[in-house]
Amino acid sequence: MKMNGSQILIQALIDQGVDTIFGYPGGSVLNIYDALYERSDDIHHIVTSHEQGAAHAADGYARSTGKTGVCLATSGPGATNLVTGIATAYMDSIPVVAITGNVPNDLLGRDSFQEVNIAGITMPITKHNFIVQNVEDLAYVVRKAFVIANSGRKGPVLIDIPKDVTAALTEYVKLPRYRIRKLPKVDDAKFEEALEAIRQAKRPMIYAGGGVISSNATRELLKFSKHMDIPVCCSMMGLSSVPYDYDLYLGMIGMHGTPVSNYATLNTDLIIAIGARFSDRVAGNRKEFGKDAKIIHFDIDASEISKNVATDISIVGDARYILKKMIARMPETKHKEWTDTLKAFKDKKDLPKPRGDDKVDPRDLALTLHNIVGEDAIIATDVGQHQMIMAQYYQFSRPRSFISSCGLGTMGYGMGAAIGAKVANPHRPVILVSGDGSFHMNMNEMATAVSEQLPIVILIFNNTVLGMVRQWQTLFYDHRYSNTSIERKTDYVKLAEAFGGKGLRIKTHQDIEPVMKEALSSKVPCIVDCWIDKDDCVYPIIPPGKSGKDIILYGN
Repeated sequence: MKMNGSQILIQALIDQGVDTIFGYPGGSVLNIYDALYERSDDIHHIVTSHEQGAAHAADGYARSTGKTGVCLATSGPGATNLVTGIATAYMDSIPVVAITGNVPNDLLGRDSFQEVNIAGITMPITKHNFIVQNVEDLAYVVRKAFVIANSGRKGPVLIDIPKDVTAALTEYVKLPRYRIRKLPKVDDAKFEEALEAIRQAKRPMIYAGGGVISSNATRELLKFSKHMDIPVCCSMMGLSSVPYDYDLYLGMIGMHGTPVSNYATLNTDLIIAIGARFSDRVAGNRKEFGKDAKIIHFDIDASEISKNVATDISIVGDARYILKKMIARMPETKHKEWTDTLKAFKDKKDLPKPRGDDKVDPRDLALTLHNIVGEDAIIATDVGQHQMIMAQYYQFSRPRSFISSCGLGTMGYGMGAAIGAKVANPHRPVILVSGDGSFHMNMNEMATAVSEQLPIVILIFNNTVLGMVRQWQTLFYDHRYSNTSIERKTDYVKLAEAFGGKGLRIKTHQDIEPVMKEALSSKVPCIVDCWIDKDDCVYPIIPPGKSGKDIILYGN
């Protein structure tokens, strides 16, 4: 059957299981939007307020489901507006297929209106990208893009399609759904070496990263930890891979990690890193990190091995497969003296408790939110102090319930991501926790949430300053607050109403529970303006470039 390129693109996406696309129309993708009009019963297109919002929505859709997110933009500025979202997905290994239109083939390279070399621009931040210059190649490229996005270490792929290709006719041959490439074969010798190191360890710990969630290995991780009596800490990407109430869970590791997780890192004799990258927010001082311990690293990506921290034993492979194999080979073990030591330390030095006064304490916001919505909620965040508070205090129980830009640290990520998560999970509560700085970056996506009738709750930790940057100025720049006390005059309640949503406000501790309950019962998107003290800081904190020995537990 003959189809034009646009019809082939949409059919190929449907063949790959795509049910939702986030995008924004424009001249170079008019043919594609015409094809979307024809297939509106088969594929749902959501028009965002900005292309960056579309990229973040595709990312949030992917993180909350494990499926591939898809976004679409026109050429030139439309394509470049996707770049931050693509980079965000790349840094956190999220499978996204970004599709851009471009000027016709005969206008490429001529500085044509709205022309840009988006393939060149995105080369460093995609797993692969394609320029489809022949319509005969289009269906194959789409399938290939999904294979690449979902194989090995997952990540974004870009498909750039000149406008004449979207109009050209050719025979369409249906291709089967993508199959993930075969996983790398585990090195048996290294596997045996790892087993022996685990048998010999007296004070082992597990450092779990985002790869545990990406490989759907959360059950295996928990089973392995219980079987071997090994405590677990998580990077921010790894949050929600272990239930908060698991007795061997130490919490988040690193710069804003729990005291006990960083104490464990200083005193362990074996670190088992699973799907983690030893980023500078975990290993601030790479030479000091786990220097008295042997380090085993399991990762799907060979390039991560010893990239940041030198490892003693490495196994390249799928986390779920490796953990299953480990459990089958290892006898049940106990490390009572070690786990008792960690529990005693945690009892003495835990995260700071909420103040308990009349002011709005962000820690109370996190704890109360969990008490109200329970385990079913999906929490999206922007980037800053509010992100760290949720990472520290919100009690995650289900994998894929925490959605945040962890690697790139993208302020403005949250609104689009929350939209994507809600579209993918219409029956689950979705709450965006943002700061007033982050929210101003992409608050235009409130219009999208209202238009799509998505009852997302947006909690804005409003301290009128750029909180995290200001905190660094407090601690490391002698209180020189250069351009971080922004003092916006935005009335968030009126803003919510202007968009067609609902606006509420939390001014005191007593407001927290009733206002949150009202917000969560709203049938429209609801913004809650939470008045936070600008001098509230996030503790503990390990200063940049330092180790767990230098942790600052509490502020003055």
